[in-house]
Amino acid sequence: MLARESNANYPARRREMTNYTIREVKKICKEIGPRESGEESERKAQAYVAESMKNVADSVEIEDFELHPKAFMGWVLLDVILMMISSVLFLCGRFSADAQTPLTVAALILSSFSLLFMVFEFLFYKPILDPFFPKRQTCNVVCTRKPKGEVKKRIIFSGHIDSAYEWTYTHLGGGKLLTAVIALAFGSVFVHFVLDIIGLFNIPQWLDTTIMVIGIVCTFPIILGAFFVNWKRVVPGANDNLTGVFASMAVLQYMNANDIRFENTEVVAVSMACEEAGLRGAKAFAKKHANEDDVETVFVATDTLRDFDYMGVYNKDMSGTVKLDARAAAMLKKASEIAGYNLDYANVFFGSSDAAAIQQGGMNAVALAAMDPAPARYYHTRGDTADNLDPKTIEAGVDILLETAFLFDSEGLKESY
Repeated sequence: MLARESNANYPARRREMTNYTIREVKKICKEIGPRESGEESERKAQAYVAESMKNVADSVEIEDFELHPKAFMGWVLLDVILMMISSVLFLCGRFSADAQTPLTVAALILSSFSLLFMVFEFLFYKPILDPFFPKRQTCNVVCTRKPKGEVKKRIIFSGHIDSAYEWTYTHLGGGKLLTAVIALAFGSVFVHFVLDIIGLFNIPQWLDTTIMVIGIVCTFPIILGAFFVNWKRVVPGANDNLTGVFASMAVLQYMNANDIRFENTEVVAVSMACEEAGLRGAKAFAKKHANEDDVETVFVATDTLRDFDYMGVYNKDMSGTVKLDARAAAMLKKASEIAGYNLDYANVFFGSSDAAAIQQGGMNAVALAAMDPAPARYYHTRGDTADNLDPKTIEAGVDILLETAFLFDSEGLKESY
């Protein structure tokens, strides 16, 4: 059975779920506001989700976990500090023949650590800096609709409830300024690393002078990194990602409202915490649930249902370094065709979604998102408000998720559909 065949007046029922999603997004934004990862506002929003789903789901579980939320973006400021010290040591070494080698080695060590933090914290989302930042406790909310009989399959829909700290340069100049600052800062750190290596050798005076000038010039883009995150402002996060949370909950809402219960497929909706803190909520969820039983399980992350023209099935994640499950991606793509959208495959080439952490954690995962990858001007800024929602994109997302649930129930995971 298709989702559109499950109710004689499916378009109206789908619109009800779209309105539900929009209404809940607006309610959270108005009554709770921005939701800083790991802080009271996030837990308050999770408590609301849990309470609102008690009469919809057969079970609502609150799963607590600990994390160090500021470690993820905290590496940016740490890198700036290390690189400033590295630059001073490098320049001092150029003017002191006796201390040149030890100072340059020290500069190289610091720039190496900067590159290490950049690669592992940002590119691979590895929590190597967590012990150096304050610990917090928060939770994921897991809402489950059981099947009529034995559980033989399980599909999980998820969005993240937390919202990000504002990115200064996206707010000031949009995607072009953001991209320029990131490229210059990242490039400058790498250039400093190379200059430190060159500085260890006996080089001509003209080259020595040249690398000093280059080093000084490359220091300025790195300084800009100190202002990359506005730690005093947490954004509303209406699109990113309350749309994903309540579009996921809408699947259970639809099934409950229309008295639909699959024979052997369990349907789960998760309000995930701390995606903006380096996918920590998804990592905790995967650690708890991956391989907990032999039930065939697929995870569908839903993120930022805002920009209709950019809606896609994401089969690569974490800056293209993580390949998501091919069968799950094929299923989601087929569901989009059934819904009338025929989405293309896409790649998260900058950043990551919860699907990457889930896939790495041992579960089959795919992601559905609709965001201008430039990125959009509202992305991680104060402009991501409930007044900036796009009902057309939200409805398409809800439609695709519903068709995905019914397709998985009918056919399970396959190589092709």
